[in-house]
Amino acid sequence: MVVLLAATTGGAPAAAEGEQPPPGQVEFPTHCLPPQEAGLPPADGPTTARISVDDPAPKVGDTVTVTYRIAATPALNPAASELPADAVTPTGRIVLAGAQSGEVTVVGVRRNDPVPAGATLPGVTMTGTFTVTAPGEITLAPGGYTLHTGHPVDLETVCTAAGPAPVSEHLTAAPLPTANLRALTLGTAYGKPGARVAVTGSGFAPGAAVTVAGRTGAAETVDRVAATADERGVVRAELPVTDKGTTGVVAYEGTAWSARGGSGPAAYTVIDAATVIDAATVIDPATVIDPATVIDAAPPAPGTRKVTAVVEPGALAMTQAGESVTLGAVPYGNGGPAAGRIGTVTVEDARGGPAGWSLVGRVTDFAGPGGVRIPGASLTWTPRCVAAAGSPSACRAGSAGTVGPEGAVLASTADGAPAGGTFTVDAGVELRVPPYTPPGAYTAVLTLTLS
Repeated sequence: MVVLLAATTGGAPAAAEGEQPPPGQVEFPTHCLPPQEAGLPPADGPTTARISVDDPAPKVGDTVTVTYRIAATPALNPAASELPADAVTPTGRIVLAGAQSGEVTVVGVRRNDPVPAGATLPGVTMTGTFTVTAPGEITLAPGGYTLHTGHPVDLETVCTAAGPAPVSEHLTAAPLPTANLRALTLGTAYGKPGARVAVTGSGFAPGAAVTVAGRTGAAETVDRVAATADERGVVRAELPVTDKGTTGVVAYEGTAWSARGGSGPAAYTVIDAATVIDAATVIDPATVIDPATVIDAAPPAPGTRKVTAVVEPGALAMTQAGESVTLGAVPYGNGGPAAGRIGTVTVEDARGGPAGWSLVGRVTDFAGPGGVRIPGASLTWTPRCVAAAGSPSACRAGSAGTVGPEGAVLASTADGAPAGGTFTVDAGVELRVPPYTPPGAYTAVLTLTLS
């Protein structure tokens, strides 16, 4: 989005003969057309100018302020008499190319020394802003400009570049950091040895070869099955869990699981019902006894009974207060932050395994009236996370910064034993609204994914 920002400083003089010109200063042929009322012929000649930016290494979604300084112009004073001080108002444009194309409108205010009749108009300074929308190198070249004089009547001298002007400045935009949005859910969180577990994964590259495997701690078990992601990046598989050491299930693309390129671990518990054999039972020497079999050498005394309680693992789930997020209003012209909160999110981890979890958010662009859009990368948040009393795991809030369409971590817990608990997550959010954004309601979709 291109926005106007009125800010000025005095025009810089051209470099004197023999002096080194300022960095980025360029010269390009210009055709200046005076107003008809002046009765002057067109003025042709070089324009000496330079462009600078406040941030040469922004990220996608950042707003960059650009300054267009004209040190010398062939345009003449269109008035028949001397122009008084502060009578020239400049406007212009800067041409973007490379990773991002388009134009930036720049403006200045009246700030000049008196100009004698017939003399060239003075140097001017104009500023403006634009939002970075693509990563890579972006070049900035001076474009045409208009010099408005307000004495004795309003007159405009329009100057255009006679061909493409040379590049005066460039910047290199970095892409937004990407979050791992792969997620994994299991049809059940426990089962006997040999049970087949339904596994569903999402967020993988469409058509990618995916490995679904059992895991114990940081190592994989022998349980493994291959799958292929569909056109939406969804993976479905059945994993036979035969290794009694399996405590979780992971899925990943490539040769090995990683926190950035894989999903899970989703907690899984192998339940092996032990057989109780009374010490008085006669065991045939030929009988093969499973190592998991428990031989009770001291059976209960008459009149007594053994009491066994089983704690079954539960699920990982979240709930959110409210159905929508309303940000504060921003006045037209000024722009600025529209602030709000995402609403309390409660995460309950009752799986009983060693796996932690991660809550990731991503946001679309904000769509407004007439097709105007504010990039999703303009939304930032400051996450908070609190673990309820008695929760075995510690909750870690994500980093403050950009949410964007690529996503960012809102909160997480680390792998470890014991793990689990109840956690309250929230975040303050701010949408950076550029100045002179057309009035109206701007709406986006914020998606939270728990895995």
